[in-house]
Parts: sequence; C-alpha cells; structure tokens
Amino acid sequence: MNIPLNSILNLTEEQIKGSKIELNLFDGGTREAFIDRWLERPESERAAGRAKRCSYWAWYGKNRRNFHVGDWVFSFMRLYRQDEWLFVSAAEIIEMPERGAENGYATVRILDQYAPLFGRLIINLHRGNKFSLYVFNLDSYLNEATVKEILPALYSGDTFSGYDRVHLPYAKLDRIFRREIMPSYYDALESVTGVYCLTDTRTGKLYIGSATGEGGVAARWGSYLDSKHGGNKKLRELYDREGEGYFRENFEFTLLEYFGMSYDPQKVLEREQWWKDCLDTRAHGYNDN
Repeated sequence: MNIPLNSILNLTEEQIKGSKIELNLFDGGTREAFIDRWLERPESERAAGRAKRCSYWAWYGKNRRNFHVGDWVFSFMRLYRQDEWLFVSAAEIIEMPERGAENGYATVRILDQYAPLFGRLIINLHRGNKFSLYVFNLDSYLNEATVKEILPALYSGDTFSGYDRVHLPYAKLDRIFRREIMPSYYDALESVTGVYCLTDTRTGKLYIGSATGEGGVAARWGSYLDSKHGGNKKLRELYDREGEGYFRENFEFTLLEYFGMSYDPQKVLEREQWWKDCLDTRAHGYNDN
C-alpha cells in the first residue's frame, strides 16, 4: 500500500499552494552528489536541517528566482538509488539574497514541527537526471510522492548492495574506511579477494590490480588510502608530480571480479593479467608490468 507524502506532512490546501519542493541531485559546477555533501556535514547540522551548502540556493542561473519570501520549502536529496529521496530540511524563506551575491543561499526559519523527520524520511518519487537542482511548486509533485520508510536513526549512508556494484570515489571510500558512513561496506570488502580497477577520471587512465592476501580487497584499498600510490611505480610518479589532493579529487575504485578468501591466489593473479591485456593498461594506463 502506497502512503501519500502528505499523510506525513499534513499540509492544508492553502499551505500546499504556498510551498516549494527542492529535489537536489548534483552540484552543477563540481558534479558532487548533494547526498555526499550532506553526509560530510556534522551530525548536529544534519539533524537540525541546517546542513551548509545543501539546501535553499536562492537563484537558478542569472534570472530564475527559486523562492519568494514567505514560501515554505521542503528539501530532499536523491539517494544512490534512482527515485529514492531523503528528506533533509523544511523551512520558511525569510530573506532572499540579491542575484550574484557571494552567499547565494536564502535566509530561512526552520519548520521545527518536521525536524524529527530530517535525515530519516525516505520517499519514492520519479524524476530524471537532466538538472542538478530542482525547485518546483509542491503541488506539482505532492500527489506523486509516496513514503518508502522512516529510518529509526539519522541516515548515515547507503548499505552494501552487492560486490557487482562496488564503484566508489576516493573521498567516499576514505569515509567508509574511517567508519563514518556505510558501515557494511568495509566488512564486505574485507571478506573477498579480487581484481579491481583504479580510474583517473581527469585523464581516463586506468590501473588494474589484485588483492589476494589477508584482509582481502579492504586491506589492499586501504594501502592506497594511506600512501595514495600503493607502492606502484607509475602511481608513485603521479603522486610525486601532482600530490595527494589529485588522488582524492580524481580517483575512483571499482571491483571487477571477486572471489572467496580461500580461492587460489595464482588464479586471481591470472585474472589480473587478463584484465590488463584487455584494457591495455600497460601502454595506455598506469600499469608497468
């Protein structure tokens, strides 16, 4: 049975007419997912609906005003699964900045009656991927939005969804290994050996590696977080040339194949060589053997 969102918000017809819905996906400039930005903010900010640089951007482009003073705004961020959105804040617009102002966010008054749901209410709502920031009249989508679940505690990151779907930016992997978000991910990676790919998103170059020892993929990827280059010649050269920040900003980690901890390490190494040959990462990537 689908539960309408307004059965939770309990808005009157008049309130609905004066309200906006904000559906945030990616920062238009950096392409950073808003949910990742929200997760990086202190828990006190997230729980209060005041996570900085996450909601209430006042202008879209040069001329489009997202809000007017007096609007109620319900702010959501898309999770890592299509059509699932996390309720992160609700507020009344108190003041709008001038176009082009250095601080482009509206001044707001948090609607405290909805605070217990911040970071906990997840809804289903179908939207595409065309724009980075959505602000619409609430009545355009209120009837389409349904409640998926209300979490027992503040959302701390997606759960592990299978070894065939492991693809993580450096910064997110770092937070996982620090046990700040997505706690099941580290345990899962610690339980398998495998072949993996490091992608330099700035240049498109790849590095293929394998994990066969104790601690599995988690131990091997942890070595990259510690040293950035993992002891590999071309990656070390890149580190010496570009520095630590380059890896954090541009590298992504993907698990290509996974095996049980008791799987023959030699066969894992054979698969590693096969992937290097297929992707030609010696001539066009960061592998040197």
